[in-house]
Amino acid sequence: MIVAASTACIPTTPLPDILDRLADLEYTNAELVIGEQGTILPSEIASQHDLIVHTCKISRRITPVAIFLDVDPTTPNFFEIFRSACLLAKALKVVVMTIHAMELGTPFNEEVERLRQLVRLAMSCGVVLGVLTENGRLTESPDTVGSLCKSVKGLSVTLDPSHYIFGQPKMRDFDAILGSVCHVRLRDTSPQQFQIRVGQGVLEFGRLVIQLTKVDYRKALCVDIATQPDLDTAAELRKMRLLLESLL
Repeated sequence: MIVAASTACIPTTPLPDILDRLADLEYTNAELVIGEQGTILPSEIASQHDLIVHTCKISRRITPVAIFLDVDPTTPNFFEIFRSACLLAKALKVVVMTIHAMELGTPFNEEVERLRQLVRLAMSCGVVLGVLTENGRLTESPDTVGSLCKSVKGLSVTLDPSHYIFGQPKMRDFDAILGSVCHVRLRDTSPQQFQIRVGQGVLEFGRLVIQLTKVDYRKALCVDIATQPDLDTAAELRKMRLLLESLL
């Protein structure tokens, strides 16, 4: 396993500066976030393709290891954006891409067909597609996640344990989907607060690492800490990196 950080941890900042700041915090790997509130705007993926690739390749201190396409799946030109993101991933030699599932209430078979199309597109570019575990979407239930992976050949899971802790009477058991995990996004969490200072939440990072080791998970543990008032984001990023590295 490797430790990475999401570029969304340093918002409203040009990509070269984000990569430099993450490297200054001694991260060596990053997840690139594409979205209206992300590091790269969806409208820029195609038009700025060469520039983005050049920026990442000249930053020898940090390596992109995943892409998070933080775009709502109901966006009218979603498939076009997704195709451009896959081509960017291929150019950067990034293997893993994360997307959102459809919202709760979407017919299961409709989501299966959508994901099948996306997996085919991703595989044509050598990309492994992970659907994010997330409250309010079809993936909020580990059982449904497992069913989606069984129904869509080649589909993997991006595990975000916070969504299985926050707002829950007890942490949901996600052991059954660990074998399908291709990416992990992390922050500390409590049942009452989605993001809490590192060390003050209930997420057992050591136990999670052991669980992932048992299924031979070898990819990224990606730190995703949102900026908040009265929070020293740089200090939290540093603490999380040190914590995760001590567990590997």
